[in-house]
Amino acid sequence: MKFTENYSVRIHKLKKAIDECDALVIGAGAGLSASAGFTYSGERFDKYFSDYKAKYGFDDMYFGGFYPYRTQEEFWAYWSRYIYINRYLDAPNDLYNRLFHIVKDKDYFVITTNVDHCFQKAGFDKKRLFYTQGDYGLFQCSEPCCRKTFDNEEIIKEMYKQQKDMKIPHNLIPKCPHCGKPLTTNLRCDDRFVQDEGWYKASERYGDFIRRHKNLNVLYLELGVGCNTPVIIKYPFWQMTAQKPKATYACINKENAVCPKEITHQSICIEEDILKVIKDIEKR
Repeated sequence: MKFTENYSVRIHKLKKAIDECDALVIGAGAGLSASAGFTYSGERFDKYFSDYKAKYGFDDMYFGGFYPYRTQEEFWAYWSRYIYINRYLDAPNDLYNRLFHIVKDKDYFVITTNVDHCFQKAGFDKKRLFYTQGDYGLFQCSEPCCRKTFDNEEIIKEMYKQQKDMKIPHNLIPKCPHCGKPLTTNLRCDDRFVQDEGWYKASERYGDFIRRHKNLNVLYLELGVGCNTPVIIKYPFWQMTAQKPKATYACINKENAVCPKEITHQSICIEEDILKVIKDIEKR
C-alpha cells in the first residue's frame, strides 16, 4: 500500500511515534548511506576512481569490486582505495549524527545490512548494533580456515598510501596468519562469509532485545531498505508489526516506501530523501 496523506501530516505522525514509543528498532539499508552521501557512481566515483574508469572501463564503485583483476597487487589497489574512502573517511554529510541525536535517549537497537561503520562513528552504542552482512573494516581468510576476522585499518591505509600505477607492493598482500592463504574482505557474497564470535553475540543481543520488548509499544523504523535482501529487515518488520497491536511500522525511502495492506493502520510510509525527513523531524 502507498500513502496519499499530506507529507507534513506523516512527518507529524512519525515524530509522535518516535517520542511515544517504548522501544525503537532501526532497520537500515543502502539507501540510508546513499542519503548520507556514500554514492558509488557519478561525481564521487569520478573524484576517486577516474583512473579506473579510463583503464578498466567501469563507472561505478560497486561494479569495480567484481572486476577480474589479473593480480592480487591490482585487486588490493582497488579494494584498499574503495575501503579507505567508504569506511575510514567520514560520511559526506551529517545524516547519521542527526539520526543519533534523535534516538540517543530512546531504548533502541539497530540492525543493518550496511558495512560502512557509519553508525558507530556517529556515536551509536556498539552493543546495540547488528551488522548482518559484514564490515569493510574486517578481513577474513579466503578459504576460510577459521571463523575469525581481522581488523584491517592499518594495512588498508598502508596499501592506500603506497599504491602506484594502480598496484600495491607485493609485500602488502594480506595473508591469513593461520594458514597463509590470501585474506579477503569480510562481506557476505557467498557461503564462505565468516560469522565470527562478534557476529553471533550481536545476533543474540538483537534477538534478546526483540523478545524483551514484544509486548510494548515498539516503533520499527526502516530506513533505505531495498528489495535485494528483504528477508533480513523488511519482511520481519512487517511480520512483527502485524503480530503486535501496539507496534508501529515506519518506512522512509526515496522509492517504494510501501507496506502490506494488513498493517496500513499501524504504518507511516514516506517516499522522500532520508536526510530531508530527518531534518524535518528535528524542526518539530
